[in-house]
This record gives sequence, structure tokens and C-alpha cells, in this order.
Amino acid sequence: MPNRRTELQSSTQSAACDPAFLHGVVVGFDGSLSSEHALAYAVGMARRAGSGLVVVHVANRLPATVWAGCEPPVFVDVPDHRTEVLGLELACSDFLCDIPWVLVERGGDICHELEEVAREYSADAIVVGGTHGLLGRIFGSVSARLARRADRPVIVIP
Repeated sequence: MPNRRTELQSSTQSAACDPAFLHGVVVGFDGSLSSEHALAYAVGMARRAGSGLVVVHVANRLPATVWAGCEPPVFVDVPDHRTEVLGLELACSDFLCDIPWVLVERGGDICHELEEVAREYSADAIVVGGTHGLLGRIFGSVSARLARRADRPVIVIP
């Protein structure tokens, strides 16, 4: 399929210079139901705009203060092989076959990494799923924090 493009970038690599992805749509994706809804919306948005889709998976990093009770917060890397699995799932999906897309893996704060990828690709918008559950209440909603601080439109999909 000539339009399908998968590329896995680590946080140490520079952003792709492919014009298909400049001014595209960035979407946060972790395989959850809300991120699947966000991905579906972002695919339609990129298709209508005739632009590329930058799918971002932020690897797990948990605050060590949860266990240690110390200040300032430090982060512990948790092994995350989920990006490869997500990449295979995306590569096999039919709804991505008619738009150019790239999968970018990052590690760190989800909001910061989504903003950074959007800046690198000069994205027109960031699409994320709504945060639900206990972690969202404890650490704050990613979508709410991103909407407050991002310098481009943030679309939150329930």
C-alpha cells in the first residue's frame, strides 16, 4: 500500500522532515478505548484536511513520589513494549490505509511530549481522548492540563 507509512521514532531522533506530516494532526494513542475514539476522529480530521497523521505513544513513566513520599517528584521508567504492539495493530488496521501516518514513541510527561511532537511537526491540532478513572483524579486529567497549556487547538474526544 503506497500511502501507508510507519516509522517509529525514539525521543532522541529528530522529527521527520516529510512535508506530508507538517501541519498535520497529532493524536495521543495508548490503545485505550478513549484513545481509539480520538484516533478515529483524528483520522477523519487528517483525511478532510489532506494532511498526515502523527500518532504519539508516550511510554510509561510513573512518579516515584507515589512510593517514596519524597519531594521533588522524580520519575521512574517502567519497561514499555506496548509501542511495538500498537504499531503492529495500527499497521494492520484498514482505516489508516488512505492517509500517510507515522508512529512516534516518547517517554516522559504525556502533556509535554504531545506538545513537543506537535511543535516539531508544526501540527494544526492535537487530539486526545478524555481521561477517566482513579489515575486521572490523582494526577490530574491529561486532556484538561493539555487544553490549558497548549499553544494550538486541543480536541478532547470522550
